[in-house]
Amino acid sequence: QVQLVESGGGLVQAGGSLRLSCAASGRTFSSYFMGWFRQAPGKEREFVATISWGRGSTYYTDSVKGRFTISRDNAKNTVYLQMTSLKPEDTAVYYCAASSKTYYSTKSTSYDNWGQGTQVTVSS
Repeated sequence: QVQLVESGGGLVQAGGSLRLSCAASGRTFSSYFMGWFRQAPGKEREFVATISWGRGSTYYTDSVKGRFTISRDNAKNTVYLQMTSLKPEDTAVYYCAASSKTYYSTKSTSYDNWGQGTQVTVSS
């Protein structure tokens, strides 16, 4: 089991920036990929970005490419999501997730462990 704790959410104006952190503990060696998902009110949870612990390979959903950057610090077992040029439509609860799959996936069902989520609100 991998425990995940997100932090860094908050309220920001459109065009602003936030950095989310996800600290992992427990059986972290069992996860190959880490991902960020988000869920807006009344909408389904959607994939945002993913990164591999090993090579640091990344993949993003189209709507955040060029604005969000996912990174990891293996020594700290922490994954980050740097968000810039934020838009009101980025408003959601952001979740960190860990996957034991050896390939990247955009499907939430591929992720075994989830954090509690952190709220990001972007005002216009």
